[in-house]
Amino acid sequence: MELEHKAYWAIKRLNLDLDAAGEKRLLQLNELEEFRSQSYENAKLYKEKTKQLHDRKIHPRNFEVGQQVLFFNSRLKQFPGKLKSRWSGPFLITQIFPFGAVELEDKSGRKFKVNGQRVKQYWGELVDRMKTTTVLTDS
Repeated sequence: MELEHKAYWAIKRLNLDLDAAGEKRLLQLNELEEFRSQSYENAKLYKEKTKQLHDRKIHPRNFEVGQQVLFFNSRLKQFPGKLKSRWSGPFLITQIFPFGAVELEDKSGRKFKVNGQRVKQYWGELVDRMKTTTVLTDS
C-alpha cells in the first residue's frame, strides 16, 4: 500500500495524468495516420502525373513484317564520337510481338528481340559504300 501511495504521490508531483496522457497519445496516433494517408494520396497523384508525361513522349509506331528499320544503339552513348551516328542498320523485321516488341534480323541472319521504341523506319536504299564514288567537278 505504501508503494502505491509513493507512486501516486510521484505522479501527482510531476503533474502526470494517465488519462490525459493516453488521450494525447491517441491524438498523436490519429495525426500520424492522417499524415500517412496524405502522403499516400500525394504519391498516387505524382505517379499518375509522371505516367501522363511519359505516355505523351511515346509515339505510336506501326511496323510490318519485312520492313527495313534502323536500330538505336544506346551503348554508343558511353563512348560518343562527335559525328558518329547511334543508329545502326538497316535490319529486317521478322516478327512483331504484342506491346511494341519486334524481332530484327541482321545481314548475317542473326535474330534478336528489341523494344519497338528503339527502332525507326529506314527510308534509304542499300548502298555499297566501298564501291560508290562521287565525282566532283569545278564549274
